[in-house]
Parts: sequence; structure tokens; C-alpha cells
Amino acid sequence: GVVAAAGTMGGRAQGAQAPPAPKRSTAKVEKLWNLPAYKYMNALESAPDGLWIGDQVTEKVCRVDWNTGKILHEVQCESHNISGLAVGGGYIWAGSNGSVNNRRPPRPTDREYGEFAQLDMKTGKIVRVSRPVWGGGTHGLTYNQATGTLWTAALSIQCAAEMDPKDNLRVLRMFRTPGQRAHGLDMDANYLWMLFSTDREVHKYELSSGRVMEII
Repeated sequence: GVVAAAGTMGGRAQGAQAPPAPKRSTAKVEKLWNLPAYKYMNALESAPDGLWIGDQVTEKVCRVDWNTGKILHEVQCESHNISGLAVGGGYIWAGSNGSVNNRRPPRPTDREYGEFAQLDMKTGKIVRVSRPVWGGGTHGLTYNQATGTLWTAALSIQCAAEMDPKDNLRVLRMFRTPGQRAHGLDMDANYLWMLFSTDREVHKYELSSGRVMEII
């Protein structure tokens, strides 16, 4: 199944030379601005039109100006415990993580399991939902503007997965991403960046091979 297929990708033939060790570096964290209205920010997506932010308690999503943090667009979404956010193809895509936070009253769209929600960008209402075939939570989503595909952190099997939004999120390919609690993704040309929140590391993967190029 999914786990077996993922295990074969990015591997090397027996006796082949091992790839070089990834570069290791340290990043400086710079505080940009506060966003008081979003107290429980749990999902981000960088897009051509700004930075998108999702709040896991209010289930609100907003787009802000990179330089000032000013809210440019805001929508109440039918997500639940949003833990991943992607924007592209005319939609908001929410990694709804299940086990809804008890800091708010229950809503009819809440679920006890993880799912991907395709949401109307203006109304935040559900267009379609899909459950991940590998089960578990749905931490981390990003939209590849170049290919029109979605990438997610398949947390329960420690993989990154590329999915087709035009075909009910059919899995196109996967590669292994060992680490503790993958939670954030972003694209950069030919690379995928994945944050591991427990490890406090960001790993840079080469998309063509799935190889770790850098660890921050």
C-alpha cells in the first residue's frame, strides 16, 4: 500500500554510493509584527499575493501584507483544528486535523479525524473534503504554483506526498521524511522545505530525488 510504495521512493540500488551528508546551518529568527486577532496561529502559506495565516481555534484564515502584517483579506472557514494551509487554484486548502480544540463551541463541520478541506476563498465554505489515505493528522500543506499540485506532510508514515487537486487529491508521488512531528511546508523552485516542530529543525529536500540537501 502507501507505506510500501513510499519506502521504495528516493532509495538507491544495492552497492550504490551513499549521497553526501546534508549541509547543516543555523537560522536567525526575526520578529516582524504582532497579529493580536489571531491568537492560535497554526498554519501558514506564502503566496504571490501575501502571507496567509490560519487560526486553529477560531478557524479564521487571513491574508496579510508581508511588510506590515495588515490584514488584506479574511474569511471564516469550515475547517476544524486547522493545522495546514495552502492557497492556489482559486481555493483555500485546509489541513483539518480533527480532535477539535475545546476552546470554542462545537460546529456542524467538526470531525474527530483528519481531513483535507477544499474551501471557497470568499466564503470559507466547504467545496469538497478528502481523508488522507494514510490516516492520522494532516499537519502541513503547500500549493506548488508551478505544477498546480498540493504537497502535504503525511505525518503518520513520515513522508511528503504530492497530490492532484483536480483528481480528488490522488497521490502522485511520495518520499520519506523521517523526523518528529512534521508541521510546516513551503516550496522553493526545485525544493521542498519541511519543518519538524519537535526536532526544531527545517529540512530542505530536492524534489527530484527526495534527498535532504540542508538541515537548519
